[in-house]
Amino acid sequence: METALWHPFSDMAVVREREFVVDRGEDVWVYDTSGNRYLDATASLWYANAGHGRQEIADAAAAQMRKLAGYSTFGDFANEPARELAARLARIAPVPGAKVFLTTGGGEAIDTAVKIARRYHDVRGESSRVHVISRAQSYHGTNGIGTGVAGIDANRTGFGELLPSSSRIPYDSVDALREEILRVGPENVAAFLFEPVIGAGGVLPPPEGYVRGVVDVCHEFGVLAIADAVICGFGRLGTWFGVERWDAEPDLITFAKGVTSGYLPLGGVIAHGRVAEPFWDRPGNALRHGATYAGHPACCAAALANLDILDREGLIERGRTMEGVLADALAPLAAHPLVAEVRAGVGLLGAVELTADVLEQVPTAIGDLASLVRQRGVLVRTLGKAVAVSPPLTVRSEHLQEIEGALAAGLEELALKL
Repeated sequence: METALWHPFSDMAVVREREFVVDRGEDVWVYDTSGNRYLDATASLWYANAGHGRQEIADAAAAQMRKLAGYSTFGDFANEPARELAARLARIAPVPGAKVFLTTGGGEAIDTAVKIARRYHDVRGESSRVHVISRAQSYHGTNGIGTGVAGIDANRTGFGELLPSSSRIPYDSVDALREEILRVGPENVAAFLFEPVIGAGGVLPPPEGYVRGVVDVCHEFGVLAIADAVICGFGRLGTWFGVERWDAEPDLITFAKGVTSGYLPLGGVIAHGRVAEPFWDRPGNALRHGATYAGHPACCAAALANLDILDREGLIERGRTMEGVLADALAPLAAHPLVAEVRAGVGLLGAVELTADVLEQVPTAIGDLASLVRQRGVLVRTLGKAVAVSPPLTVRSEHLQEIEGALAAGLEELALKL
């Protein structure tokens, strides 16, 4: 049967003839509709942190649905799961006086954070501060603002200018941020948006001192530092939100993905108490923004159950203790003649980048490699010039060896086709 499902980020003229239908999941494994098993080296889309098939999360969501499936949190309406989740996230947040604005995903979280930043300056009498700076190779979702600030050029192409008051700087330079703020004028800059480790842009860890450095520059000029922890949070870097590794205190933190391990859609923004203050302590400063399903009780119940698992099983710390094991497992691939670089060692994620010669000779090489690896029972993610791995936090060392073996075999077969 030909599909009617329009897939995100996909060439439907190709995909329509060859859908890969995932049927069920269990821990680090997923199965297709023919019963074939695959090691999910991507945690789906960077998010199945607690692994697949967690009955505890499903039961929590089902129990909440039987009690109160959904209800708005606009105005003075609330529900207990949303209140409990916000309180719990505020307690573990690496900023004082934290307040939590809930959304239904990471893209909404980015739009929310930027709008909070602009509105924060506005209520303080600095309405000219609307410009947003981001980094080359950055990915911040596909909503309007996220697309407009994206540092992956291909993701902005063809849509027109969605956020004129924005600019991008090299991803690895603190000085570049300072220079851009001065070029635009500090009085015009609302926020700087950054991922602690760039994910979809190629798995690019920050240079030494970078995260703390850019946050300090932002604070020097009164610019709000927005840490995009959508991929990096909930154990992926070995801490709750990723930025704690560098002792940085951003003004806003976006989150999603790992907060529910993907079991139900949920995201949000954590605001430093200083940023929340004009909205919480001064009547008349309502933030006229919010998603219909913000604070959805069933989604919040799933998140609470997921956080229990991450905490109880030590999975947050595991993202850091396993980073060296992953780096060691992928290291042999760096010697392959088709490989330009292997990036790993900061959190449980890594990338294998192909050489420019290979990519020029075979433009489809990345997709070809991913397909060859899939044929060997391992799912990896294509990222421009590289394939990425970001397995569930429950992954074991033997699984990481299996990922390396499939990648090595895929590279060998790809080499034979050149």
